[in-house]
Amino acid sequence: MMSDDANPARRWLPIALALAACLALAAGLAAWTGRSAASAPLPAPGLGAPVTAEGLRGNGYYVTVAVLEAVYAAFAQTDEAAIYDGLAEVAAAEALEALYLERAGALATGGLPDQVVHELSLTDGTWRIADGAMTADVRWAVLGEVGHSEHTHMRGNAYGAELTIAPADGAWRLTEFSLTEVDRTGAGTLTTLSEADQPASDDAPAVAPPG
Repeated sequence: MMSDDANPARRWLPIALALAACLALAAGLAAWTGRSAASAPLPAPGLGAPVTAEGLRGNGYYVTVAVLEAVYAAFAQTDEAAIYDGLAEVAAAEALEALYLERAGALATGGLPDQVVHELSLTDGTWRIADGAMTADVRWAVLGEVGHSEHTHMRGNAYGAELTIAPADGAWRLTEFSLTEVDRTGAGTLTTLSEADQPASDDAPAVAPPG
């Protein structure tokens, strides 16, 4: 009859059970750490104190306005480093790259008119939290002055976009930006933005967002 010491299965069973217990503990710790990180309060644009994801949604209006205002302010710069630094205060990842390349590319062509934003107002919006990030489906209006040299005129324009604000670099940041609607007539009626619909010269909105 084979003794316990001579049976490999019985000899390694306690070790295997111990390893399985360690792996289960590690998995549980990782899941708990992930949940803690996702629920940790983080600084957000426009807010004076860090907030959790639910707190971010509860302040979605103010955060969205602060993000849009920062993007417009960055777009008003004429130095590429200043544009990037301004955008990086509220954006990260794909949104930061896309917004910066859009503005820097337009600046490089030398065809941008002088633009000054006088007023930005959020006219509609819905905010939801999923997978630790906030998705905002928003519409806003911009009143600004656009033109060249002594020839300037006021423009009122409206936009619709879907924004994603997620944890990035230790703060809530704009990580995705998709412009969905635009109205450049000043009449305040939004129309679906087609892929071929591009802003044109002086008729472009004051500090137009990418689209």
